[in-house]
Amino acid sequence: MAAANLLVELLVEELPPKALKKLGEAFGATLLEQLRAQGLAGDDSVLTPYASPRRLAAHVTQVAGRAADRAVSQKLMPVSVGLDAQGRPTPALLKKLQAVGADASAVAGLRRAVDGKAEALFHESTARGATLAEGLQKALAEAIARLPIPKVMTYQLADGWTDVRFVRPAHALVALHGSEVVPVEALGLQAGRVTQGHRFESAGAVTVPDADGYARVLREQGAVIASFEERRAEIARQIAAAAEKVGAGARAIEDDALLDEVTALVEQPNVLTCQFERQFLEVPQECLILTMKANQKYFPLLDTRGKLTHRFLVVSNVRPEDPGAVIGGNERVVRPRLADAKFFFDQDRRKPLESRVEGLDKVVYHNKLGSQGERVERVRALAKVIGAQMGSDELAVHADKAARLAKADLLTDMVGEFPELQGTMGRYYALADGVPAGMADAIEDHYKPRFAGDSLPRGEVGIAVALADKLETLAGLFSIGQLPSGDKDPFALRRHALGIVRMLLERDLPLDLDQLIAESLALFPQAPAGTGAQLADFIYDRLAGLLREQGYTAQEVDAVLALRPQRLGDIGKRLAAVRAFAALPEAAALAAANKRIGNILKKADGPVDPHASEALLREAAEKALHAAMRETAPAAQAQFEAGDYTGSLQTLAALRAPVDAFFDGVMVNAEETDLRLNRLGLLATLHKAMNRVADLSRLAG
Repeated sequence: MAAANLLVELLVEELPPKALKKLGEAFGATLLEQLRAQGLAGDDSVLTPYASPRRLAAHVTQVAGRAADRAVSQKLMPVSVGLDAQGRPTPALLKKLQAVGADASAVAGLRRAVDGKAEALFHESTARGATLAEGLQKALAEAIARLPIPKVMTYQLADGWTDVRFVRPAHALVALHGSEVVPVEALGLQAGRVTQGHRFESAGAVTVPDADGYARVLREQGAVIASFEERRAEIARQIAAAAEKVGAGARAIEDDALLDEVTALVEQPNVLTCQFERQFLEVPQECLILTMKANQKYFPLLDTRGKLTHRFLVVSNVRPEDPGAVIGGNERVVRPRLADAKFFFDQDRRKPLESRVEGLDKVVYHNKLGSQGERVERVRALAKVIGAQMGSDELAVHADKAARLAKADLLTDMVGEFPELQGTMGRYYALADGVPAGMADAIEDHYKPRFAGDSLPRGEVGIAVALADKLETLAGLFSIGQLPSGDKDPFALRRHALGIVRMLLERDLPLDLDQLIAESLALFPQAPAGTGAQLADFIYDRLAGLLREQGYTAQEVDAVLALRPQRLGDIGKRLAAVRAFAALPEAAALAAANKRIGNILKKADGPVDPHASEALLREAAEKALHAAMRETAPAAQAQFEAGDYTGSLQTLAALRAPVDAFFDGVMVNAEETDLRLNRLGLLATLHKAMNRVADLSRLAG
């Protein structure tokens, strides 16, 4: 049978929308992988996956009707085991031949070849290539078995006896190779060429003439856009057109996750414009946007300033001649949701945020770490210290007050209904209570950054409270042994650590990391010894990962972080200096020498005093190195203290020649104790000077 394009479709009940895209991609990818493994599809075969609410399908080009036969070479056993002294087959060889489907007549045709240290016997045969029906049956079973199904259903087939387990009940199977049906079965269904169109917009059954006509026939006769990506693009196009029609610069809110979910809910999208009463715009727009997106899957419309308008877009799955009923229905549905949000907002404002703080004592934070009230007091203590270190007593006072109010909105009705709004609502309620804007912003911002790429807190008060909140979380959970394990991180500690790193790094804060960790752990006397070092390692690991993502090499990052710099804001300059140094012709030799010096000092008996007496210098090479260092080191030190790390390392590059000469002409471990200690002191002085910016030995190959 000649090669042709293949189409496989499973028609099912409505699939879980949040999983649909992955299900479609996985179904097609596994199908192609299995066909290739059996020689039915090649590297030039192209996969086109399809996924709609009621179907998973895959189109694969250039699929063979039968795989080519292939030569198979099977190792049987060593010659010494398979043949006796006269060259006759042993019982063991005959038994092995029987196992591979051969008999004694095959002995003469066995191939001898060296395998390792001994000569072995190999049986050569030809394996028949699988037919498409055989291969597709296996591939289909594997594709179904490996679907990333969130939750499996069990249902009965029409016979009333057979149980089937799948994500949703399946109703039809289409398998076409060109225009021919491939006789396979799955989930109790026999393959054919008939599927179903749109549940409401089509006449029902749709006959697929051939593999290449699948998407076209479904669209023309079944009112279904089978491709997930095409449907998504069509929805985005209609949303943009509808927003433009509203005018006044209106634009739909951008939300890729919502667009994916809506794409998974409709087979023939139809975007309609709806509206709600303007009075609801008195409620903070975050509340309205969240309820429309999360509960109704609507796209709110914003004006040119980014403010919410009273119009929104709905993606319908039907195209009636008069859309008025669909529009009116959606407007009726959203109204109670918005009314609830307005009620919560009005009720919450009747009670000052400050009055809710006391209630946090009754809210459990962690059974080993106390209540939210106790946690707030710990965050306040840290925020005051951080605020004072960052700038002034005034900042410390503001950070303390903001930290006291930061968790109070957890007890509001709005946050109780929409936990995603914690912090956001606290800011609104604080402003309504007359709290200064900087402190109110800090209430919202102390959760930031909440995810990769999120913005940092806006002001210094927000930074202080955010740092305190994240440090308290890390210190508390590390103190009771609640560390992330593998891919499990239920308390998002990696995200908290990365947030701390980003704030210290990007804002160049005058804060020492070890001191912050020590002050945080002081709040948890139960923390076992070594917790501080463990937490520091955890944070530096996040920092290393972030720097590598930013394009720095592992060697550069390792060299800088080996010194555990406390001011993370300096790290960018240190990395730039290391990169510039590595480009110098002297870099490789100096890095290798630095590594050698480090090894020599490690092997010394006890710590080495970084000092050398000029009177004990004997060899010309050590005198030259001492003189070069006396000339170079002070300048490099001054540049380092001025923050010119690049200049400092480049100044030290002048030491290459005297360092090379020293190792060529001087025996460090001299027999005379005074001489040996003096040379070690000279090397220790050099090592200290060279490793202020970074551990240059880490750059050695």
